[in-house]
Amino acid sequence: MPRKILLITLWFTLRLRAQSPPAPETWNLYWQATSIGQYHPGFPSPYQGPLSLFPHPEAEDSLTSTFFFGYRLARNTQFYFNPELAGGRGFSGTDGIANFPNGEMPRVASATPTPYIARLYITQDFGFGEARAYFESGINQLAGSRPATRYSVTVGRFSMEDFFDDNRYSHDPRTQFMGWAAMYNGAWDYPADTRGYTWGWVHEFHTPRWSVRYGSGGVPTVANGMHFDRRIFRDRGDVFEGDVNVRAGTVRLLSYINHADSGTYAQAIRLAEQTGTKPNINLTDRPGTVKYGFGLSADQELVKGVGVFTRLGWNDGKTQSFMFTPIDRLASGGVSVNGAWWRRPNDTVATAITVSGISSVHALYLERGGLDFMIGDGTLRYGPEYASETYYSAEVWPGVFVSADLQHITNPAYNRDRGPVWVASLRLHIETGKK
Repeated sequence: MPRKILLITLWFTLRLRAQSPPAPETWNLYWQATSIGQYHPGFPSPYQGPLSLFPHPEAEDSLTSTFFFGYRLARNTQFYFNPELAGGRGFSGTDGIANFPNGEMPRVASATPTPYIARLYITQDFGFGEARAYFESGINQLAGSRPATRYSVTVGRFSMEDFFDDNRYSHDPRTQFMGWAAMYNGAWDYPADTRGYTWGWVHEFHTPRWSVRYGSGGVPTVANGMHFDRRIFRDRGDVFEGDVNVRAGTVRLLSYINHADSGTYAQAIRLAEQTGTKPNINLTDRPGTVKYGFGLSADQELVKGVGVFTRLGWNDGKTQSFMFTPIDRLASGGVSVNGAWWRRPNDTVATAITVSGISSVHALYLERGGLDFMIGDGTLRYGPEYASETYYSAEVWPGVFVSADLQHITNPAYNRDRGPVWVASLRLHIETGKK
């Protein structure tokens, strides 16, 4: 009998230990490096313009390396610092495809790896009630607890995509889909510099079932520029989002409104008609020009290890594409399967299709020879840009992942006269951490 009691006591002790919340971390440090090599063969192209994808074969690569440092300043105050290094080249100077195939390749001028600050911010929680939510240690996440119902304020440098437009199966080009409009909502012209980061703040209210958030960030002085407009009371990007958890999934609704020194396609066309020249939207820039749009992101686990996702996006289509990519309409969706089904739980195979479009006035602007900051064939026979992408990610060593990725793009830059083009990619991703 004493032996039986001892065994029962030991079983309860082990069970409680397994269910105990993680000990709060004072600090942690993680690191990642990602290299992507891409190749596209030649494709049909009767003509090309200043910002076209080159029709001859191209092979390019990119590299990023990031440290993720987190420090707990107080029980409900966290500090994060991410120095980063990035370099490489995108196809044709990262031009010629709206849904560009390498999400690790921003439109930077130099291929030489360059260090910079990616993130530098503080988050303060204000709790309501005694209940706590527990978190494991991770990238920009300290192990420990936060109020289950809380109001949080984040201030500093970050990417708006860190807080908005999340998706369980398609949100990180280092481990998931690489296409710009597959990893994020391409119709959201989110506030950012050329590298994808901004300075601003985010307000969030979280409950165990739902959350809402508002963010405001700086916008560049020129389209896709590196320098921010400091007149934040006039020029900035404001974002609103709400999400709700539904069983093993989440639905998110997003809206945004940007104020920037930007132009409109209709005005650029009228000005060109008056002067007998090609339209140039940069000649129509006006202070505080408004651009707005909406987005939806949803993910749902169907059975253990198998999930589906979708994104929908729309913006006014009248105002200059200014910060992310020239997409006015978006529909994407796909499926992701975890390797546990074939006894490789850290592997993933996934496939998605993304359909991108632009408004009629935007298409007319390009047809008459206008240029956006990354597309422009000199003329246009409009058609939606279709991109399919499939990848297999395999963990070949603890923390070391190799991915094979294949993309097929029809009507690159919305031009039915050019393409289609295949893009083959090989990705190496390494991640490690110290707590």
